[in-house]
Amino acid sequence: MRRMEQRVLGRTGRNVSVVGLGTWQLGADWGDVADEDAIAVLDAAVESGVTFFDTADVYGDGRSEQLIGRYLSERPDAGVFVATKMGRRVEQLPENYVLDNFRAWNDRSRKNLGVDTLDLVQLHCPPTAVHSSDEVFDALDTLVAEQRIAAYGVSVETCAEALTAIARPGTASVQIILNPFRLKPLEEVLHAAAEAGVGIIARVPLASGLLSGRYTKDTVFADDDHRTYNRHGEAFDQGETFSGVDFATGVEAAAEFAALAGPDSTPARTALRWIIQQPGVTSVIPGARSAGQARANAAAADEPPLPGSTLDAVRDLYDRRIRAQVHGRW
Repeated sequence: MRRMEQRVLGRTGRNVSVVGLGTWQLGADWGDVADEDAIAVLDAAVESGVTFFDTADVYGDGRSEQLIGRYLSERPDAGVFVATKMGRRVEQLPENYVLDNFRAWNDRSRKNLGVDTLDLVQLHCPPTAVHSSDEVFDALDTLVAEQRIAAYGVSVETCAEALTAIARPGTASVQIILNPFRLKPLEEVLHAAAEAGVGIIARVPLASGLLSGRYTKDTVFADDDHRTYNRHGEAFDQGETFSGVDFATGVEAAAEFAALAGPDSTPARTALRWIIQQPGVTSVIPGARSAGQARANAAAADEPPLPGSTLDAVRDLYDRRIRAQVHGRW
């Protein structure tokens, strides 16, 4: 296995690789991925130095967790830290975020992953009011005391939610959308997280593939792919699909971004490298539907830091093409 740079994931005190693996693709909503292909993705990531998997109990109704559990049972030497999420199995009402539900969801995830104690459990983009509930965080502290979970964090949609979660003394990490098409967390969240000792997990790093530069305005996605059915937030928060950017606008901006990649890089690796070097980021979690994609994503950790001119060009692109669409919304 290759060695990759490791960073401490906030208040967990555990080291994780700067490039992790998001496993939504292995569960659902990105088209079909066969079991053998999913296992090959996990194996390619580990062999490339990845020590951090991110999943959720609703990805494929538990399929993603089960595949990870199966893989790690066969590779106990892999040394992978697994973060899962909970909360999306019920109607999104604050009153459903209670200890009894947490225990039930944890029991299911522990069984799926084949562990007694979950490394990290994140509230899965809960209703905004949940972030301000003392009872919710008391319940999370109880789960830690019961050794069901080792630590907890929050996956959020907005910077305001992130700041509320960071203020909680038990919050180990915050997961937030961050990429060259979503810069607001740089201005409001990353410094506050670093000051509090809270880890930052950057998700949707390629804007649902836009930043790979592979799509045109005529690209068609499968009917069961969220990039078809959630473009306007029909199924869940619009920000989870193309980072909330209109597809046609995103394609044009992505073509401009692709020109910033050096001759020895790719647009996707450039986007991941940009995230890795933002102060306060612990790990970025691109997804992959093939072993080749997993290896290519991991290779971003070996890219040299982007020069100041590229960082300035990313900011200029965002200000000209993206800011007006997404900044106020999130």
